[in-house]
Amino acid sequence: MKRSLSFTPALPHHAPILHQLYQDTPGYFALLGGEVPTLGEVQRDLLTVAEDPHRQLELIHEPGGELVGSVDYKTEYPDPGDLTINLLLIREACQSQGWGAEAARQLEERHARRNRRILASVLGDNVRGARFWQGLGYRFALDARPAMTWYAKDLGSSPATRRPLLSSPAR
Repeated sequence: MKRSLSFTPALPHHAPILHQLYQDTPGYFALLGGEVPTLGEVQRDLLTVAEDPHRQLELIHEPGGELVGSVDYKTEYPDPGDLTINLLLIREACQSQGWGAEAARQLEERHARRNRRILASVLGDNVRGARFWQGLGYRFALDARPAMTWYAKDLGSSPATRRPLLSSPAR
């Protein structure tokens, strides 16, 4: 079932909202063996995002306006025409309801004209994350464990112009 989500750029003044999302999703941070970032860390990260013209961090809201998650991605990375999703995070109370898949589909649609492929990084030993991306048609691209694995999806370039799924090392 397709449900229209809204994506709002996360600006420095949204730090408390993003911090609350992180607090509502402690399982993700536990999976990585870390703590939920502090409000100060979230504020610093949003300032970093604001200074990088290729990095985007967006809040994701369901049609009724409830915050369901966020997506952090970088355009033109690792190569021109690429978009790399660093983190697609869905609030724990909203998981397993199709919001993550719908957010990924809408992100693909929004960026298909400007990008030839999307890569998704899966941090740590996150079997559920790997299955999620594979279920959306992403293929294994690079093993950079223990830190991460990468999955990639071609956005429709012709076979003659397709590049390898990952043509340069992660930066």
